[in-house]
Amino acid sequence: MEVKSDILWRVYLSFIGIVVLSLVVMGRAFYIQRFEGDYWRGLSDSLHQKLVELDAERGTIYSEDGQMLSTSIPFFDVYMDFGAEGLRDKNGKRFRENIDSFAIALSNFFEDKSTYIYKKELQLAYNEKNRYYLLKKNLSFDQYKAFREFPLVRLGRNKSGVIAEVKTKRLNPFGILAKRTIGLARENAQNVGLERTYDTMLKGATGRRLVRFIAGGAAVPVEGYEIEAENGKDVITTLDVNIQDIAENALMKMMVQSEAQWGTCIVMETKTGKIKAIANLGHGKDGAYDENLNYALQTNEPGSTIKLATLLAVLDAGHSKISDLVDVGSEGRAFVGVRNVTDAERAPKPVLTVREIFAHSSNVGFSKLAFKAFAEKPEDFKNYLHRFHLDRKSGIGLVGEEPPVIPRWKRNKEGLHAMLTMSFGYAIEVSPLQTLMLYNAVANGGKMMRPYLVNKIQSNGLAVKEFLPEVIDENICKPKVIADARKCMEAVVIEGTAKDVFKDVPFSVAGKTGTAHVAGGDVKYYDGVYQASFVGYFPADQPEYTCIVVVKTKPHAAIHYGGQLAAPVFKEVATKLYAMYVQRKKIGPVQLIPDSSLHAYAGYGDDIKNILLTVGMKYKDSARRADWNTVYTNPGKPVVKAAEMNSKTIPDVRNMTLKDALYVLENRNVKVAVKGRGKVVAQDIIPGTRITKNQTITLLLN
Repeated sequence: MEVKSDILWRVYLSFIGIVVLSLVVMGRAFYIQRFEGDYWRGLSDSLHQKLVELDAERGTIYSEDGQMLSTSIPFFDVYMDFGAEGLRDKNGKRFRENIDSFAIALSNFFEDKSTYIYKKELQLAYNEKNRYYLLKKNLSFDQYKAFREFPLVRLGRNKSGVIAEVKTKRLNPFGILAKRTIGLARENAQNVGLERTYDTMLKGATGRRLVRFIAGGAAVPVEGYEIEAENGKDVITTLDVNIQDIAENALMKMMVQSEAQWGTCIVMETKTGKIKAIANLGHGKDGAYDENLNYALQTNEPGSTIKLATLLAVLDAGHSKISDLVDVGSEGRAFVGVRNVTDAERAPKPVLTVREIFAHSSNVGFSKLAFKAFAEKPEDFKNYLHRFHLDRKSGIGLVGEEPPVIPRWKRNKEGLHAMLTMSFGYAIEVSPLQTLMLYNAVANGGKMMRPYLVNKIQSNGLAVKEFLPEVIDENICKPKVIADARKCMEAVVIEGTAKDVFKDVPFSVAGKTGTAHVAGGDVKYYDGVYQASFVGYFPADQPEYTCIVVVKTKPHAAIHYGGQLAAPVFKEVATKLYAMYVQRKKIGPVQLIPDSSLHAYAGYGDDIKNILLTVGMKYKDSARRADWNTVYTNPGKPVVKAAEMNSKTIPDVRNMTLKDALYVLENRNVKVAVKGRGKVVAQDIIPGTRITKNQTITLLLN
């Protein structure tokens, strides 16, 4: 009995314990559900739901004339939620009624799978209740627009289960043109150029969206829980696509021809400081030339282009005049003050005027001028460099611009040595853009402008910030000094180191060549690497544009002088800009009375005369037997006159039809690019220019 009682007691005790434990569990469950339910449900949701950021649509970068330089293109990833109630309603009736036509539409439009395979895959995903089935990736906007009209899809998201996610890609519609200056918004990489400088304005404000994670880890947006992103602002630059194209092509041609390491070409509007083009070409990873670095903002020893600063300082200090005579010798070298100085080429005569020293770029001559002016107080020369803004950044506003490098000034022979060396372009490092600023100031009558790349920032078409031309210094030198410096720069082109390049240019040019022997880093002087440059403005009498070209050669290049490498690029850019912009401005608007007979025509002579006879219009024939004629108005009747045609020079094809213009030019082996429709109203190569091999002319039709 005692054993039985002991067993029963243990059983009862265990039963009571189980009952008590059950009551505790039930009580705890009731408490959690009744009093802590909201907390635990929220915690559960936090594990299955998440707020994700929505990137704003990035703003667009435009050229001055409104062409897109960098923009965001939308692409769409399309998914299907086969667990959607609208799709499975009434035992999937809507899905069954539309699957055939939907599969046919997908197959016909994308042409990547048969209708049978599309239907089979859709049916399998439906049976498995796939909540995030990937249908298509990277649809363009036009493709997505067409997709929305497909059977089933056009019923709407709730009934079709279609989920579209939008993403953007940053594209440069003009490819390589100014790519480094514009920059690109890149994933997992630092932006460059304008994209980086104006990133906060371009990217806008990020939005948020609540998503729910389902089986497989896929995130499905929750309807009604979304904060819209604020789109980025647009940047309107000062760049001109046509000028950029001209600069890029001219530079590329010389780079390929000379196999140079890198080159840059900058075009600035003289009166405003606007940068109209900035080309940077260097060897890419594949060996081809690409816009890989912004060489326009990198500092280096400029060579002889810095002689303008020395000339201005010497003249302004009153120690010399451009008519003064200087003994440069006939050996091409001399000991000046504390150092030996050597000329790249011997001077044409042993005694030159200051003007001739500049024109023929004599290092000996400039070191003697600097020694005469600043030997006692070399720091005065440094003060002039400060006055010319050559000891600080240009202020263009691009991230990554390098500051100039000027040696430490010492009040001893070492300081004098540095001053003399800087006088002809060594021991000082400045960027091509800073050199351009100085020359532009001379072209602008002594007024130095800050270079700038952005006209305004706008949002939804309305300007929120505008940038205007900024004068840094009203007069960097006395007016007489500026006038004399301009005469010296014109002499470079007329009789100096650039005379052979510009001898057939039908407008005036002023500038300076430069050739610097490069050393630094892994490059030694014996490697034979040079930096060739030319900087100047045109037309010389009334400057419209200032331009600099800098090319760094390969080692031991046969052609390495500024007059051989950089000046021809400048010439091509200047000639085309003169024809397209400057010449047209000089001609000005023509006032015509409303009479159709005043319109100008040009073309094949027999065709013109036949037309005039057919319409019964009397004319005066001054063309004789010439094949190509022009028609101009004379009081009373039109006059047919012979057009000047020379097989070795560019003809005047203005007022011709495209057919006639093509015939004339292509028979002279000139390649033709055409813009617009109608009659030829402009050509970018001046009539009478000598034809060169592989020459291309652009015709504007209207």
